[in-house]
Formats: sequence, structure tokens, C-alpha cells
Amino acid sequence: MANFYCEYCGQKYPSVSSLTASSCSRHPNGPCKGKHKLYEGSEKSQYVCKYCGQKYPSLSTLTASSCSRHPNGPCKGKHAPAL
Repeated sequence: MANFYCEYCGQKYPSVSSLTASSCSRHPNGPCKGKHKLYEGSEKSQYVCKYCGQKYPSLSTLTASSCSRHPNGPCKGKHAPAL
């Protein structure tokens, strides 16, 4: 059975419909101001931030901290997964 992950918070869901049905606490517009977004990459042993190249063991740990090289400025956005 496939797993579906949110690109913003890394939370795992059993289906795309269940993922997109609820609000995301790490949405770029703010907590509960948008739905989860489907991560379209594959499951990996390590995830890399597309802005700074740091590696993390899971999507949830990658998206939990601020990125010093985020396009909005240092500490003004979270790490984002590279596909």
C-alpha cells in the first residue's frame, strides 16, 4: 500500500483524499490557513532541502525547521524537499 505525504509538514496519509481534506499546521500562509499539499517525490532514506542542501531522515524533520537560504529570507520560511 502506498503512502502519501504532505510537502509542508511531512505527515503521512493512507490516501490523497485524506491528505487534502484537512488543514496543515505548517502551511506557508500560516497554521490552519491552507490544506496539506501532496509531496510528489518518492519515499527516500534521506530528504534534501531544495534551498540549502541539508539532509534529513524524514520529511517531517526537514519541514520542521527554518531554512537560512529560503527565498523569503533567512528564517522566514521552512526547508522544502527537493524532488
